[in-house]
Amino acid sequence: MSIQKKENFSEILELISSSKQKAFSTVNTLLIELYWNIGEYLSDKTTKENWGKGVVKELANFIQLNDPTLKGFTDRNLWRMKQFYEMYHQNEKLSALLTQLTWTNHLLILSSSKSDEEREFYMLLASKANYSSRELERQIKSGIFERTVLANKKLSAVMTQFPQDTKNVFRDSYTLDFLALPQNHKEKDLQKALISSLKDFILELGVGFAFMGQEYRLQVGNDDFYIDLLFYHRDLRCLVAFELKTGKFKPSDLGQLEFYLEALDRDVKQEYENPSIGVLLCRKKDDEVVKYALNRSLSPAVIAEYETKLIPKEILQRKLNELYEVFEIDDEIVIAKENHGR
Repeated sequence: MSIQKKENFSEILELISSSKQKAFSTVNTLLIELYWNIGEYLSDKTTKENWGKGVVKELANFIQLNDPTLKGFTDRNLWRMKQFYEMYHQNEKLSALLTQLTWTNHLLILSSSKSDEEREFYMLLASKANYSSRELERQIKSGIFERTVLANKKLSAVMTQFPQDTKNVFRDSYTLDFLALPQNHKEKDLQKALISSLKDFILELGVGFAFMGQEYRLQVGNDDFYIDLLFYHRDLRCLVAFELKTGKFKPSDLGQLEFYLEALDRDVKQEYENPSIGVLLCRKKDDEVVKYALNRSLSPAVIAEYETKLIPKEILQRKLNELYEVFEIDDEIVIAKENHGR
């Protein structure tokens, strides 16, 4: 087959693929709108005419009897449509995203999220990343919402003053359960495993990360230095350097990362790009030590720990609640000082 024919055939294949995607999107939009309308109808009936579970079960049986091809309209699913409508009908911000998600993803979010903030987070994430239900379920089970909010609260002053918004980009901890690493592993083992499972690692990092290389060489003076992993973030428009540490975070580790960031900004970064960001990924960290280390640092850096197993969401939620309490106390102290000054 000639090269010209291959190119022509590839164009046809692309047209087919594009049309299939548009068709799927159209069908999904119609389905979500249908479930919304049914949910609205049921919500209205339960409020005004006291429809209960018995009536809805009769409705499900009626649908099945009159059209046996309709398999998804059980009484349980009908109640879910009602819940779906009641959850979002007063939230214009979230209702605009509804048709961008599949019904399965909606059910995952509804059953797993406890607040509007969490629901919005997962809806935006699933929409932007075009997650399958399996991928979204994995993210929810890994507590990515809690880990991201924790990281947002702990961003250094340098990061919060960035020209680009770094909120919701980084995690306080990264779950690397897909690596199947032994308890005692070395930095080279961790790096090799991450490269072997790069697709899963990028999924864990989040939307926007593009891999640039491992052991990325930097030449400063007559010496060569190597960054463990280098990424580029499309939305932030900057290089992101990952340094791996299999031990507990030490303040001296930050100096090495800061050196790499300086070299990247001087010798690698393009003029139109933003300052590089560093992520120090360590096995464990003491948040108080991290806070002290970052307070004097002028470099945009994130100190995160990694877990080789999924962290129970209950533990992450407890850590998040504890952090909220700390911030509330800090706010009360600031307000008290301001009032005293007056």
